[in-house]
Amino acid sequence: MGQDKNVSTETWLKYCQSALRNFFHQETAGGIVLLLCAVLAMVLANTGVSGVYERVLEYPLGVGPYSMTVLEWINDGLMAVFFFVVGMEIKTEFLFGELQKPSATLLPVIGALGGMAVPALIYALINYGGPYMRGCGVPVATDIAFSLGVLTFAASKAPRSIAVFLVTLAVADDLGGIIVIALFYNSDINWMMLGLSAAVIAVLYAFCKKQVHSMPLYVVGGLLLWYLFRGAGIHPTIAGVILGFCIPAARTADTMKEGLLYKLYTWLTPWSSFGIMPLFALSNAGIALSFANFSHVFSPIGLGILLGLCIGKPIGIFLTAFTLIKLHIVDMPAGAKFRHFAGVGILGGIGFTVSLFIASLAFTDPGDLMVAKTAIVCASVIASVVGTLVFKVILHKDAEENENNHHNAAGHMTEASLREPA
Repeated sequence: MGQDKNVSTETWLKYCQSALRNFFHQETAGGIVLLLCAVLAMVLANTGVSGVYERVLEYPLGVGPYSMTVLEWINDGLMAVFFFVVGMEIKTEFLFGELQKPSATLLPVIGALGGMAVPALIYALINYGGPYMRGCGVPVATDIAFSLGVLTFAASKAPRSIAVFLVTLAVADDLGGIIVIALFYNSDINWMMLGLSAAVIAVLYAFCKKQVHSMPLYVVGGLLLWYLFRGAGIHPTIAGVILGFCIPAARTADTMKEGLLYKLYTWLTPWSSFGIMPLFALSNAGIALSFANFSHVFSPIGLGILLGLCIGKPIGIFLTAFTLIKLHIVDMPAGAKFRHFAGVGILGGIGFTVSLFIASLAFTDPGDLMVAKTAIVCASVIASVVGTLVFKVILHKDAEENENNHHNAAGHMTEASLREPA
């Protein structure tokens, strides 16, 4: 019996290590594709084809109640699939990953909350009493693909615990962003449609509890839920998250690959990382590079977002980590030092994908939206560059300390050997 338990633990650990390696590799590569598409979007928006670019995004598709522009289909349709993958990712982490251990999750989860609250507060203070308070949710997000990509590039030799901290923080940040969207960015509620949505969710949850692993059933349920949420005035991407939570997983870590959750997650993640997110960037990051647009970054909207991401994120993440560790509520992660949390906090200011998405919900005026997009891109660039430089300094400091420790250890060994009797 003990041998079976050891085998089970060993299998679980191997799976977690393999999943984490694949996750880092995929998110890093996805971040590069995302960056290229964002650059391409800005090229298209600032050349002679800008008119064609805008007309394509505004081109209507569908008929009747299903008629939306290309941009709306991407933001409301494809992004629902993206959030479906996020929902499955969060559920997987709760069942089998970092989020199942309260002691290991407390530090990054509280860090994520601090990294959301401080930026929102900074934005609210700058825009208090004005017409742009709906933008408070824009600077709360961290882009996991970009931030992990920069961390891999800038700090490949950083302690593994710091990379795990950033991954867990970003997952918790995604969940927080979903809650922000659900609570603050919905239109007038159609209660009948909402009631029907609740009934569909109850049925899907019952199927999940009964371990019904039928993909067509959940596809039909998800499409119906998306339609009902849209009709209810709830942003339809929330349907994707809820559906992700309702997908049944295998009962144990040993049989994980047999579950529908694992199969759907591993199949859809590449499509999300290399298809949906780049397409979203291509359609939403088209910013006209003019002096007027960049000067508007210092308007209340732009300044709130810029300071929220570049100042609020590092302060919120670092202070919560510093406080929890100093008060001995949690232990310092293996190999980590406080300066590593300062670096991760700066990278947390890379808001990009989810920040752009929330901005598209918060600002209906095209001019206000352009200011928000410009501020998000500027903040993400600043956070990437400063985070890279800071981590280079941190790793140089780590190397110096390791070298000094090595010399000190060698010196003690030599001194001890000299004291030994011949």
